[in-house]
Amino acid sequence: MRTEAGFLAEGPRVGIRHFTLEDAAEFTALAASSRALHGPWLAPPADPESYATYARRLIEEPTRHGFLVCERGDGRIAGFININNVVEGAFLSGALGYGAFAHAAGRGLMGEGLALVLRYAFGTLGLHRLEANVQPANAGSINLVRRAGFRLEGYSPDFLFVDGAWRDHERWAVTTEMWRARGTKDAGAAGRTG
Repeated sequence: MRTEAGFLAEGPRVGIRHFTLEDAAEFTALAASSRALHGPWLAPPADPESYATYARRLIEEPTRHGFLVCERGDGRIAGFININNVVEGAFLSGALGYGAFAHAAGRGLMGEGLALVLRYAFGTLGLHRLEANVQPANAGSINLVRRAGFRLEGYSPDFLFVDGAWRDHERWAVTTEMWRARGTKDAGAAGRTG
C-alpha cells in the first residue's frame, strides 16, 4: 500500500491521487469483492487486463482524469472518481463516474474524496461544470452528489448502456459558481492540495 506522500490533495481521512498501472492488484481485488455493492450500477475492471486498458485511458487520454480515493495513513484504496469527456473552450465541462469499494461504503470517505476532486477540477483543471448521470434507483449515488451541492437538472430515458441494457438516468450537475457559493465550509473540508 502507498502512503499519503503521493496525494494530489488530502482531507482529514482521505487523499486523492492519480491511477497507476501498479494499482492493478489492489484495485481488481477490491472490485471483485465489491460486486454485490456495485450490482446493476457499475462494473469496474476486476481483472488485470481490463484494469490495464481502463487505467491507460485515464492516464494517457487528455479528456479523462482519474482519481483514486485513498485512506490516509495506509493508502488503501476506498474508491475512485473519474472526470470523463472533458471539453475545453467555451464549455469547460466534464462528466463524473465514481464508485466506492465495499469496505469503504457508508463511511463518508467518498464524500470527502468528491470534495477534493471538485476542488481539483474547479481549481487545477479550471473546469466550469461537472455532470453526474445517476440511475434513479441508486439512492447512495444520488445522496453523494446532492450532499456535494449538485442540482438535479433533468431525466434522460435510455441514456447509458449499463449491465446489459440501456438505463434511464437523472442528470445532476454543479458549476464552479455553485461550488464556491457553498462557502468556506466545504472548500475547507476538502483539505489541502499537494
